[in-house]
Amino acid sequence: MTTLLVLIVVVLLAIALWQLTKIFDLAQVGQNVNTTQVANDKDNNIQGYLMFGFLGFIYLTTILSVLYCGKFPLVSDSASEHGIEIDRLMIISMAIIFFVQTITQALLHYFTFKYRGKQGQKALYFADNNRLEFIWSIIPAIVLAGLILYGLYAWTNIMFVTDEDAEDAIVIELYAQQFKWDARYSGDDNVLGKANVRYIEGVNTLGLDLSDANAQDDFTSSELHIPKGKRVIFKMRSQDVLHSAYMPHFRAQMNCVPGMVTNFSFTPIYTTAEYRELPAMIQKVSEINTIRTKKSIELVAKGQTALDPYTFDYLLLCNKICGASHYNMQMKIVVDTPEDFKKWAKEQGQKTIVSAVKNAAIEAKAAETKANPTKDTSATLANDTTVVALAEVKK
Repeated sequence: MTTLLVLIVVVLLAIALWQLTKIFDLAQVGQNVNTTQVANDKDNNIQGYLMFGFLGFIYLTTILSVLYCGKFPLVSDSASEHGIEIDRLMIISMAIIFFVQTITQALLHYFTFKYRGKQGQKALYFADNNRLEFIWSIIPAIVLAGLILYGLYAWTNIMFVTDEDAEDAIVIELYAQQFKWDARYSGDDNVLGKANVRYIEGVNTLGLDLSDANAQDDFTSSELHIPKGKRVIFKMRSQDVLHSAYMPHFRAQMNCVPGMVTNFSFTPIYTTAEYRELPAMIQKVSEINTIRTKKSIELVAKGQTALDPYTFDYLLLCNKICGASHYNMQMKIVVDTPEDFKKWAKEQGQKTIVSAVKNAAIEAKAAETKANPTKDTSATLANDTTVVALAEVKK
């Protein structure tokens, strides 16, 4: 409602200014007014000074943005090994952009003022200037080539996984669907079982191929647990539309495309507990909780529930606008110590997808038998695709 009122006020102000302009034009009727629509020296001087004023506005806006918003970008304390290189590349790029922007804007506005129109003065026309064109072409080309080569070097280091690295890595699947994430772990064999959306049925929500031997120890989790100091290889799938797995603190992002598997890998360097104790994170959490405390006071005064204090957690987000509830598509990431991760994986590994499917089939049979005690359900059970697949594995 407030937004609508603001828009109405803006529209009414625009109409009022338009009417005032018409009144001003009518008031000039009969007077000696310059109506040639050709700028004179006074007009050109005013425009020249306005250009300098706009230059000052640009610089002031830039300085205020850095002072008040400079703390928001994640350009420090990367939680992954490769993130340090990404942050360095970002800082170099931003420094070059700020330097070039400052110089070019100053030259642009200065020359606009210096060579403003004057009565009786004609502009000198240059057909071309090879030296100038070479300078303003070769310098950006060299800078951009350097940035591109640096970026390719960093990207290659991130995406290229040697056979030795792969042997010691943990393989995890991130499965995206509107509007949630599922994490599938490869179990003791460290090999993900085959999966396909055509196999989705009942509790087998990830479409696991139950007849695949490598799928027998796969298990899922509603939280993404990964160990510190060990490379994690992510295999990413999407069930419905294009999603994007985005883990900002790890400087990791990869699209999840329906019908194909995409990959990304990184090595965490801070556990969740360690990252919470970093000075920058302590300060950020304190600022957030200060805002939440003030908001809670307002909510309590209205008879509503106060906000809980904020505690930092790594998050897996979707960075594609994938539908109405896109904003809610996130998963908590927990970076454990290697020992804690092994303990957690051992506990979760007892609840495999195959066992869940098998138990669901047995429960369904028991329920049907209870509902129809005289009906023979053996034939129905024998034709069940889940049971058939499990039987094939046992063979």
